[in-house]
Amino acid sequence: MSTPEVNKVVLAYSGGLDTSVILAWIKEHYGCEVIAFTADVGQGDSFEGLEAKALASGASKLYVRDLKEEFLTKYAFPTLRAGAVYERKYLLGTSFARPLIASHQVEIARLEGADAVAHGCTGKGNDQVRFELTFQALAPDLKVIAPWRQWDLGGREELLEYAVARGIPVSQSKTNIYSRDQNLWHLSHEGGELEDPWQEPNEAMYQITVSPEEAPDKPVEIVIGFEQGYPVSLDGTPMGPVELVTTLNKIGGEHGVGRIDLVENRLVGMKSHGVYEQPGAAILSTAHKELESITLDRETLHYKDLVAQKYAELVYDGRWFTPLREALDAFVEVTQQPVTGEVRLKLYKGNIIPTGRKSPYSLYHEGFATFGADDVYNQADAKGFINLFGLPMKVAALAKQKREGADGK
Repeated sequence: MSTPEVNKVVLAYSGGLDTSVILAWIKEHYGCEVIAFTADVGQGDSFEGLEAKALASGASKLYVRDLKEEFLTKYAFPTLRAGAVYERKYLLGTSFARPLIASHQVEIARLEGADAVAHGCTGKGNDQVRFELTFQALAPDLKVIAPWRQWDLGGREELLEYAVARGIPVSQSKTNIYSRDQNLWHLSHEGGELEDPWQEPNEAMYQITVSPEEAPDKPVEIVIGFEQGYPVSLDGTPMGPVELVTTLNKIGGEHGVGRIDLVENRLVGMKSHGVYEQPGAAILSTAHKELESITLDRETLHYKDLVAQKYAELVYDGRWFTPLREALDAFVEVTQQPVTGEVRLKLYKGNIIPTGRKSPYSLYHEGFATFGADDVYNQADAKGFINLFGLPMKVAALAKQKREGADGK
């Protein structure tokens, strides 16, 4: 395959093993200027020394942008309000981080006059799709460099050897070979013993949650406040998005909540086994669903569950910048108008236990729901309702009896 001519490329750069090697590899193989871009989405890095490392690896400059607020308000919270969960467990933390990062990568490419963008995603994973669909949606004219699909380096062991040979400092070793992705919404783990789905994850792998067995013996109770589906407070104290999620990650992690072990269907056609730590996201997801249970009518709630599955697929597949996702957001926006109130939760040894929910727009009416005496519901009315509701079934049964009688059965 011929190498396209590239003058300047913007690389999505983390400073980890893959992108450190990629930076040097692009310089070697394309002979072009490489601008590194790092997005702070709450991965917990200090970024100290990152610029020096990027420059030493061959970058002409490094951009670092704090995207934590945008990550939560424009990506995580809209997905939360939609109720989107991929394959019953995954709250999509990596999935919607990629279009955010790629969109800023495009912005920097325009600012710098670059004619190409590059990423460090493997040819087996979902992230290559998420990055490149964003590039296609926002800057279809830019060339895309994807070294994992081009080079002959076979795996992370060979990348380590490549880095050592060229004096590129990396933090991974052959005994610490997990592939991780962290942001404010979650921390994912892949590789190592996880490649065997029968193998129990090594407890030493976990980084932000304690094991449920080691969690405190006494539960903690918290109250999450929402306004129109957006989480806005903890225990009655207003909090901005970053502070709220950071605080919930800490509290949830201490009580062992939010651990997810999932064999998922990747978009590219294979199954993969991953472990996610998502304490804050799990708490907010549970609380949001509880508040919807008293503020949304039956038809809206049930239909929203259908929309949520489609929304999750769009996000997982990297189709964030599509008309359909925007249209679904419009639907979600209408449904979230009454989703204001508070939810009380008990966190105990890996469990998130709802213990109360209230809203000024609650549709729950104690007078209608009570099993005691009331003067707002005539139970005799139920007979006519059942007769009408079951009429199609009755007609079908009568027709079946007539047919079977005619057949002599």
